[in-house]
Amino acid sequence: MTSDWTTDPADAAAHFARRLAVETDVSDVHAALESGTPGFVLLDSRSREAWDQGHVPGAVHLPGREVAARAEAELDRSVPVVTYCWGPGCNGATRAALALSLLGYRVREMIGGFEYWAREGLPVQTADGLRRPDVDPLTAPRAVSCGC
Repeated sequence: MTSDWTTDPADAAAHFARRLAVETDVSDVHAALESGTPGFVLLDSRSREAWDQGHVPGAVHLPGREVAARAEAELDRSVPVVTYCWGPGCNGATRAALALSLLGYRVREMIGGFEYWAREGLPVQTADGLRRPDVDPLTAPRAVSCGC
């Protein structure tokens, strides 16, 4: 970490506000989906093989490489989109969000991706049905809230 602490607090505030305007997290997406009226469509931008291994229930599958060609036919431009990919080590959701925003869609990226969805023990859909993975205590400690 650098010892340069010269960033103006107003610049930092603008940076973080901008991030919050285009990002959401697994917990917020789950709560919105559970409400029954999330106000967005959730888009899984991973490959067919990844989708088949498991995905967020209710998500739409549109691989990132196909967004530009298929979005117009498959997504309603009046409904915001939340994208996700594998996880923090993958920028597929970022690329899908960029492609959608360039096409005029309102979009956010679900930080943490499918990895953190599953690690937090949230429902996962597969061809065999719905399951809830075990909670990873490093991401969602039992009986402890991060207080966000």
